[in-house]
Amino acid sequence: MAASVLQTCHVACCANRTPHVLSWSRRGLIAFGTCNSVALYDPEEIKITALLNKHSGRVNAVQWAHRDDCGPETQLVSGGSDNSVIVWEERDGKFASSAVCSGHSGPVCAVDAVALRSGQLLLASTSSDSTVKLWTYSSGAAECLQTISFGSGFMMDVSLALLPGSEVPVLACGGDDRKVYLYVQLNGQFQKVLTLQGHEDWVRSVEWAAKDGELLLASCSQDCLIRVWRLVVKCAPQSDTSAEGAIRMKEDVFEVKENVYAVTLETVLAGHENWVYGIHWQPPVNKGGIVEQPLSLLSASMDKTMILWGPEEESGVWVEKVRVGEVGGNTLGFLGCQMSPDGSKILAHAFHGALHLWYRDQKQQGEWSPGVVMSGHFNAVQDLSWDSEGEFLLSVGSDQTTRLFMPWRRKDCSQDTWHEISRPQIHGYDMQCLATVGRFQFVSGADEKVLRVFRAPRNFVENFANIAGTSLEKLLASTDAANLPEGASTPALGLSNKAVFQGDLATQNTQEEGDNFNSASAQYKESYFQPLSLTEPPTEDHLLQNTLWPEVQKLYGHGFEMFCLASDSTRTVVASACKASKAEHAAILLWSTSSWKQLQALPCHSLTVTQMAFSPDGRMLLAVSRDRTWSLWRRDDPDSLGPRFSLYTHSTKDSAVHTRIIWSCDWSPDNKYFVTSSRDKKVIMWGHRDSSECVGENNSADVSPCSSVLDVGDSATAVAVCPFLLSDQSYLLAVGLESGQIVLYKWRPLEDLSSGSDWSKCAETDASQSHTLVVKRLRWRPKAGQAGRRRDKSECQSKSGHHAWVQLASAGADHAVKIFNINTLTL
Repeated sequence: MAASVLQTCHVACCANRTPHVLSWSRRGLIAFGTCNSVALYDPEEIKITALLNKHSGRVNAVQWAHRDDCGPETQLVSGGSDNSVIVWEERDGKFASSAVCSGHSGPVCAVDAVALRSGQLLLASTSSDSTVKLWTYSSGAAECLQTISFGSGFMMDVSLALLPGSEVPVLACGGDDRKVYLYVQLNGQFQKVLTLQGHEDWVRSVEWAAKDGELLLASCSQDCLIRVWRLVVKCAPQSDTSAEGAIRMKEDVFEVKENVYAVTLETVLAGHENWVYGIHWQPPVNKGGIVEQPLSLLSASMDKTMILWGPEEESGVWVEKVRVGEVGGNTLGFLGCQMSPDGSKILAHAFHGALHLWYRDQKQQGEWSPGVVMSGHFNAVQDLSWDSEGEFLLSVGSDQTTRLFMPWRRKDCSQDTWHEISRPQIHGYDMQCLATVGRFQFVSGADEKVLRVFRAPRNFVENFANIAGTSLEKLLASTDAANLPEGASTPALGLSNKAVFQGDLATQNTQEEGDNFNSASAQYKESYFQPLSLTEPPTEDHLLQNTLWPEVQKLYGHGFEMFCLASDSTRTVVASACKASKAEHAAILLWSTSSWKQLQALPCHSLTVTQMAFSPDGRMLLAVSRDRTWSLWRRDDPDSLGPRFSLYTHSTKDSAVHTRIIWSCDWSPDNKYFVTSSRDKKVIMWGHRDSSECVGENNSADVSPCSSVLDVGDSATAVAVCPFLLSDQSYLLAVGLESGQIVLYKWRPLEDLSSGSDWSKCAETDASQSHTLVVKRLRWRPKAGQAGRRRDKSECQSKSGHHAWVQLASAGADHAVKIFNINTLTL
């Protein structure tokens, strides 16, 4: 389909929790594995520029194939839990898979590549099948050269280089037996020449660097130490004429093609207090045709720090030059690190997938400052919802977090970028569902029996106004500003976010001045809220600590884990449902948003209600269930008791069109139709046939299919109807499939349904735009146009008055939240 119809506006995702999943190229792009995809991320534009989808398992290792001349890379290598290694090559400015290397019988955990003079690419990959495989790749074809078996041992990392003064490849392998093995290619086969000993725990990472006709090999380990080894060409055996008593390093010697090579231990770097997972040499630079290798080594550790090491100019002793990292928070440390080609930026990825970027401050010598990066969920995204004004997006996931994304308006930048600016909830249970209630309030449900209600603190509203470039006065006027707390904090071992008010902050400050260490805030400072004044999106440690929303209510009533939520447009009612295997637990519970008391229970279904939706006018509630039926509830408002709902109609197993679980449902914007989508691959529009009335206006309760049965070819796991009619008065629907693809259909009510011509497919996501796993939820933005964009009237509306641009948000089990811009005038 035409690329102009469906444009990817934003992708929120994060790095997989494996050490070698990140690589920074000379073209400025950072490649990292996210679930089953390889993401190409531009740190200057702060956005994902492309997703490479081919792996069928988690991507564990990514490596650019660096060139000898320090030019921009055209090849990328990745390895995954699908036991394969894929070579990606640039074609017409885009990367596409060029060869798949199959042969490992276990997940691939590290890869490396080196260009040979013959024009071939030599690849090395290590896997949990206890082997290291060597491959050659040229012109779209790859073949396995050799398999090195390590018996019952595992190699954690591999690194390739060319021996100085020759074109002979040398391979370094570091593994769980605490040794570093060196292999050299002799007569076409790699043979072991040396075993380097010294580490006292698993060797996690190894990396070569070439300098002045010598090779340097860095290795890091779980013994918290980094070792740097020097490999030199030994011209002739040295005569033993050194002064007595002088300390001489032990040399390990091997011979290749009449050349003698010696390996000595250059230095041992001790500075980390926990396992060192990642090391990375600053990339070489090409100065006037001469390639120079800066002696600068970056390391990342589980102690939450990164250290930049280098030799002192006078003594040559290796010392710590820069140390950056996180302080406080309840996170684990860093798994890997990378440095920009010019050495001015350093990047780490943490155990929870977050990227941490620091850049060298131009104004202050030796100072490094944290930079803005993108972020996202590190597990399946289960649900998402726009706020009522369509200015930000909330999502919940199995990574036990609720995240808030919005566009960042920069004065000096014409293009707005989306960022996570708040993490309202960090929980102890996997999150399942959420529903926004008005502008700055939402209800969320997790794998627990309790629903939790959250309300935005004043600090969030102030920062939201700064980053979005909107008026703070208007925002505060739209909320109950008088009682807004400043922020929220989570007590140690607690699940509930407690509100922090202005008075609490004042007390905290006076106690700190008095050095009173008996107070909780003095002993556990990291869990206490500190107000932020943001002009740019917050860093990961601020997101974890200072952007929580206070919990204002808990709702009890369900007997099992929460499954789905819905709120009405009038902001008066929230409906909730939990997992159920019996009719007594499958009842829908209704809650009043003013008192947060339970209004009533709506029993009808016999199994879990999978999704619910209120009609746009708030008069009807639609529910679909695992029992293959749907139910419709009509609202009746007695004066004093608040809203009451009664069963209007429902489908039965006998009359049901769907033959499998109904996954999703939604309403048309004019309240005349609703849609259901099912595991049986069918999508159906329902309403009062032969009548132009809204659903529920007719007392006869005759609701039947108003469309032909649309077969989408795969389990339809999510469906959403655009809140705006198209210029030809047809309805626009988005259908999410189990395969990860999203398809757009137009539907127009017709008298004759037998032809099936009421449906027309108008766009679909291509391989790079689609999710790689199940589409969990689709939500159209409630306002037309593009969120955050400086609107001009010409792009918002066509001459006929119809909206030109609409936005669709999708949540996937592949950890990604995506936002698409759709040009309705091209449909």
